[in-house]
Amino acid sequence: MAVRVGMVSLGCPKNLVDAETMLYDLREAGYEIVPDAALADIVIVNTCGFIESAKQEAIDTILEFCTLKDEGRIKAVAVTGCLAERYKEEILSEIPEVNAVVGIGKNSDICDVVKRLSQGESGIMTFEDKDKLCIEGRRIVSTDHYAYLKIAEGCSNCCTYCAIPSIRGKLRSRSIESVVAEAKWLAKAGVSEIILVAQDTTNYGFDLYGEPRLAKLLEELCKIDGIRWIRTLYCYPERITDELLDVMAREDKIVNYLDIPMQHCNGDILKAMNRKGDNASLRALVEKIRAKIPDITLRTTLIAGFPGETQEQFEELCRFVKDMRFDKLGCFTYSAEEGTAAEKMPDQIDFKTKEERCDEIMNEQMLISYELNEKKIGNTYEVVCEGFDKYAECFFGRGRADAPEIDGKIFFSSASGKKYRPGEYVNVTIDDVLDYDLIGTVND
Repeated sequence: MAVRVGMVSLGCPKNLVDAETMLYDLREAGYEIVPDAALADIVIVNTCGFIESAKQEAIDTILEFCTLKDEGRIKAVAVTGCLAERYKEEILSEIPEVNAVVGIGKNSDICDVVKRLSQGESGIMTFEDKDKLCIEGRRIVSTDHYAYLKIAEGCSNCCTYCAIPSIRGKLRSRSIESVVAEAKWLAKAGVSEIILVAQDTTNYGFDLYGEPRLAKLLEELCKIDGIRWIRTLYCYPERITDELLDVMAREDKIVNYLDIPMQHCNGDILKAMNRKGDNASLRALVEKIRAKIPDITLRTTLIAGFPGETQEQFEELCRFVKDMRFDKLGCFTYSAEEGTAAEKMPDQIDFKTKEERCDEIMNEQMLISYELNEKKIGNTYEVVCEGFDKYAECFFGRGRADAPEIDGKIFFSSASGKKYRPGEYVNVTIDDVLDYDLIGTVND
């Protein structure tokens, strides 16, 4: 009887791609992959360790499966991903119930680790240089009709608040040929939407070609039959070029959606973050993007309570949010991460103040999002069905303006009572707004 392996992947889509690659290797090695990790013999927790909340979620998940192991329901627990890479010795010493800790540079050895665990071995620690993490190859796509496509790994930006370079290493891009080959494979497997991810997608290719090549990559991806939507996440503002915007405006397959993690608008705070730009340049960028692509959906992320952020600088950020009226926005409280330059900065802000500032921005954005969504009532949008909500008794999906997991949904029903399957594209006329979500009807 085959050993049953379950995987729980936490954190960002880039981490999910790593998990899918490991699952493919395990399946090819003859292990049975079970969708419910609680029913497995061996559980792999692929962790995130980016900020404090992500670390806590990872620890809670590890402890949950260690409890199942103590109860005799599973046999072993292995920890992979960013938390494993960042806290090598601490995991086994502080959570001795864990049977194996695998660094990201050893993901390719996951089959050997599972074999050793199935034979009763424990206390396994295996690590290698971060650059050894394979960023291409086959995987089990766990996301049905859409798939994340990792175009690069690591980051060389060295933002002062960010631990990613120390966890994932410097920027390492895949070749255009490699990315296109995987996209073709995904299309043949039935994937109709590909979502490009990296720590900084707009810096893609710089290490290989001496200049960013995201625009060129997008042009090549648009030639692939079977791909209907192409979406790009994590675009740094200073690298959004006219060439990139022109390609987006020209190619219908590229959804008019940009995810731009600005983090702040005040020039002094951005400089302290080791980020480029200021209030004026960011406003000019937003104006240029909207001029070139009038129906663009803009998403950004911000950090509230960075060390030294004054009340005046925070109020400047609030005015920026009100004026820019982003379609989507996420705000996070600053998290002092071990080993980062910002952790050692003076004038750290207390947790309560950070929370209050974050809440103020999110409350303002909620009003903006609702007002923008109200303007969509009466319009018709192309929507990909993602399932049926038995409680709402209707189908739900996403439009071109919605990235999976992070953005809202469009709930819809059919005027004729027709049923839809996940991955099917339909035209939905919007009838109403529900918080961040939309409600509509298919007139078929």
